[in-house]
Amino acid sequence: MRIKHSLILIFIMCFCFIFTGCFNKKQTTVTEDTPKKETEESLKISYPLTLKVGYSTNSADPRGVALEKFKEQVEKASDGNIIIEIHPDAELGSDGELIAKMITKEVDITVSSAGNYALYATRMGVSALPFLFEDFEPAWKFIDSSVMTDISKELEDYNMHVLSYFDNGFRCVTTSKSAGPVEKAEDMEGLNIRTPDNQIVMETMSELGANPKSFPFAELAKALLDHTFDAQENPIPVIYNNELYKVQSYLTVTNHSYDAMPLTIRNDIWAALDESYKKIISEAAYDAQQLNRKIVQKQTKEYVSKLEKKGMKVIYPDLSPFKKKTTGVIDVFSDVYGSELVDLVRELY
Repeated sequence: MRIKHSLILIFIMCFCFIFTGCFNKKQTTVTEDTPKKETEESLKISYPLTLKVGYSTNSADPRGVALEKFKEQVEKASDGNIIIEIHPDAELGSDGELIAKMITKEVDITVSSAGNYALYATRMGVSALPFLFEDFEPAWKFIDSSVMTDISKELEDYNMHVLSYFDNGFRCVTTSKSAGPVEKAEDMEGLNIRTPDNQIVMETMSELGANPKSFPFAELAKALLDHTFDAQENPIPVIYNNELYKVQSYLTVTNHSYDAMPLTIRNDIWAALDESYKKIISEAAYDAQQLNRKIVQKQTKEYVSKLEKKGMKVIYPDLSPFKKKTTGVIDVFSDVYGSELVDLVRELY
């Protein structure tokens, strides 16, 4: 396993990053009685309260559409006492930076792939294991289960409370004209591919023989254009809505990883909110989740033909060799997942 030996180093670096405070702490809508004592009890909130929301894709992405619904519903139901300030296109930072800024209290709400949160609460990434689900319904059943509810609580130690789970779809591989199409598992060998900072996805690509490297999504199109990368992997709605077809020639429908996306709010803010506002935000988060899932499911089915019309060649390979080559990915994470969760996952495989 090419990434296995680097996991411990990554977690140690992440630990150091969290507690050394690499960002300046700024919060105009929240004050603390005792700056040195950063506890939930020390937080005082005044209304109207502005919550800054950041995410990495553009506003046409299903998460952007759902967040607009979330904003409208919260502001209306709270009579303007909760204001949602949305920043798309990585205006407040990349996925990894946004999550880190939740910890340092510079961003109040974000939504990102579950695997990106796994740098902090490792088990959050379990749903991204390769070829775990074949369709949306079983994936949603798992995500909405008590198993994931319990796992979600682990993020509270890092100042994040999970409001709901958005959907990003099933991740697929795209390649440039110079790299050629991925028509079989062997075509992944040596492929220079961009991934998010998601250790499960990176390990999956590595097991397939590719050379994965994490890179900010907001800068991806340019990196593909100048051949910093010859390939990337993302769900079909993301590929279409962010116009990656302009810089990639082939789409291989691998569906190698299901991409759940926790919608998270700063836990210190959540703990300090009036109960009535918690209820409003929770209901709006659930409604936004339902809208997001509906859009992603619909776009996943419909956008393949749209990508073909944009000039991409679409390949449906035999996935059996892909699955066989990645069955060992779970072994890399078995120690940190724990035997009970691993046994449950193995039942799904």
